[in-house]
Formats: sequence, structure tokens, C-alpha cells
Amino acid sequence: MQTILSGDLIFVRILDQEVVVINSQHVAQALLDKRSRVYADRPYLATLEPFGWSYSMGFVGYGDEWRLSRRIFHQTFRRDSALKFRPMQIRRAREMAFNLIDDPKHYNAHFATFSSSVTMSTVYDYETGARDDPLVLLVVDAVNVGIAMMTPERAMILKLFPFLLNLPAWCPGSSIKRDARVSTNLTNEMVNVPFDYADNSISSRSSMVGEHLQRIEEEDDALKPILENALKKAASTAFAASYESTTSTLMVFLLAMVFYPDAQRRAQAEIDLVTGRDRLPIFEDRASLPYIDAVLRETFRWEPIVPLGVPHATTSDDIYDGYFIPRGATVMCNVWAISRDEKRYPNASRFMPERFIDDNGKLTDDDPAHYVFGLGRRRCPGRHTADASVWSAIATMLATMNISLAKDDQGKAINFTPEFTTGLNRHPVTFPCSISARHSELVDTLRTSM
Repeated sequence: MQTILSGDLIFVRILDQEVVVINSQHVAQALLDKRSRVYADRPYLATLEPFGWSYSMGFVGYGDEWRLSRRIFHQTFRRDSALKFRPMQIRRAREMAFNLIDDPKHYNAHFATFSSSVTMSTVYDYETGARDDPLVLLVVDAVNVGIAMMTPERAMILKLFPFLLNLPAWCPGSSIKRDARVSTNLTNEMVNVPFDYADNSISSRSSMVGEHLQRIEEEDDALKPILENALKKAASTAFAASYESTTSTLMVFLLAMVFYPDAQRRAQAEIDLVTGRDRLPIFEDRASLPYIDAVLRETFRWEPIVPLGVPHATTSDDIYDGYFIPRGATVMCNVWAISRDEKRYPNASRFMPERFIDDNGKLTDDDPAHYVFGLGRRRCPGRHTADASVWSAIATMLATMNISLAKDDQGKAINFTPEFTTGLNRHPVTFPCSISARHSELVDTLRTSM
């Protein structure tokens, strides 16, 4: 392995792969944003096709297929279109909060249900059950298995030894073939089952899938299968990405509230000042709740869930600041390095929402959403809906519940050291905590507004 260090850029050669790591937002914007055409591709991932993840437009290479799926996705989730989802997001956030108070032990499952239900409604017009919905469980199984199996190590092994996928079942080393089959079967169900529901349901015609299926019916027969395949990929990408990203972000938020009770109390005081105990926060209150937005920004920054971003690849040679970046190089935006820059974020390891509030009590111009959702042409197209979902969840949770360290049978706080998953996506593993209602009248409000 060869490594060259140069300030905000790091060059690494791993076997035959050239990798460029970007460590500053300024350089990331200069390359990924301002030269977006050059950096819009994705590197070859040997596990993508065998493990059934070729459906994901997040990993597919730059080209006509990706542009078509992206255009479909953008039409539904662009900023102005996403506004119509807000009443549903508030309703789902309140449903989640009620479940958390009623059944706090399974908080991760409630986060997953919330995350999936928002996307299931917007994409397929499918109303998920409050708990243990079969389609939610389907996406949870498919995504969890896929992420666990599609590791960089396996991708490297398959790139070097592709014959492993052809080994007979009795042969040593054939486990990767069996794992690929399991992952493929699960992802095929995740892609097809909800799509078939929307295709066969008259009520779903107002959803992303339903609206585009109506448009496809008016196209030439030769184009229909191409358009339907692109729609299916865009829909399943939204489904999987929403579950993983929103659920992981809410796990980070919960962990922060356990460890930083002062931030929780300040956020609750701001909500009480704006809404009192008579009602719950809604999106129209957002401008009056700058500290809640600061909590959201700090949640994105403190423990970024995709610490190295989703890797880009160059479509042509490039030169930046005198350094040659070859065609086909893997380019990674080091979100972790940006978010932990001590010059920009003093005491970066601490959760401090006030770092995003100026002396006048207003939000600063620094918003981590500008880099945690990616940059350039591969920036997350669902970021506006994702941001709104997380805000509605955080605001509702802070208004209705207290979050703290769990206590043992003797009433002593249970201290713990957080553990995190590894891989492309990173989030806290489940941890002990206490979740309880702040006020009984707000629980009644939750129940009646679901």
C-alpha cells in the first residue's frame, strides 16, 4: 500500500486501486461540486451484482440508467414537492413518540418503523402498521443482511477471486456464494413486493410509484419496461435509504440526549416557550425554534452516520492544486474529518448545539447538512424529506418525553461506553436508557392526534 499525505488530500494505493481522500469541505466543494461531471461516477463494487444490490441507484455508475432513476426520484422529493409530506411526517412522528413512551425497550424498532413508514407512504402510498408491519420487517431484514455482507473485505476478495461465486456448496470458501444468494433473495422481495402492491392498488395512484406508472402507460411499448425498471430502482432505493439513514440518525440523537441532559433541557425549554403544554410542535413552529435546529445540526455533525461518505469515482483525469488525480480513481469525502475539525468545531467530540447559535440567538450559516448528505451530482436527492423527518421526530420526542441514563434495581445510573457498528454506515448499537413521558396531558395529545 502506498500513501501520500498532503494537507486536505490523501492519496492511497491499495493493491491496484488508487484512492483519493478529501479531508476538508472547501476541497470537497471545489472537486465534487464545481467539477461535478468529473466526480459523478461510482467505483466498481464486486459485491453489488452478486448480492442483489444492483437495484440501488446510490451505487450504480454514472450514465443514462442512473440519470433516469435520479430524475424520477427528484420529481417526487425535490424541495417544493416534499412540502406535501409534512402533515404525514408529523403524524408518524407522534405515532413513534407514543410507541416509545408505551414500549421504550424497543426504541430501535420504533425508529425503524417511523423511518420506513414515511417512505412507504410517499413512495407506495402504503399505510404501515404501528408496530411489526410485515413490509417494514422486510426492508429491515434486507438492508441489515446486505450491509453486514457487503463489506469492503468481501468486495476486495470477489474482485481478486471472482470464481468463488462458482464453487460447489461442499467446497471450502463457498460460504460467500451462499451469503450472496440469501442477500439477493431478500433484496428481490424488498424491491418487488411493495412495488407490486402499489401497481395493483388503485388508492396508490397519488404515490411516487402510482403517479409514474400512470405516465408510463402513455409511453411507447418499447420504452415501458425501461421506465418501469428505473422507477422500481428509484422506489426501492428511497425505501432502503430512508430506513438506514433516518433510523441511524435517531439512534445518534437518543445517545446524545442520554449523555448531554443540559442540551435536552434547553431544547425542551424552548419548545415549552413556543407551544406550552396545549399542543405539540409542527413545522410552522420551526422558525421559532432555532435551538431545535441546532440540535438537529449537531446530531448530523457529532457522530456522522456515513463517516467516509459514499465513494465517488473519476470519469476523466483531473489536476487540482498541482496534484494529478487519474481517471478511475476512487474519491472519498472524509465527513468524519470535516465534522471533527477542531479549528471549526472546538471540543468537537462534545455534543454542543450552541455552536450553531450566534450571539443574537439566530442560527449560524454553518449547516452540516451541506456535507453529510453528500456533494455534487451524487448528493442525496431525498435530503429535504430526510431533514424534515428527523426534525419532526426530534421536536416531537423532546416535547413529549424525558430521556436519561437507565437505572438498576438499586436506583443507580447504569453507565456505559457507546459501541458503534462498522462499515459504510455507522450508528450506535442499542444501549440502556430511560424513556418516560414528560406530561400526562401530552400523552393524551399524542393518542388523539395519531
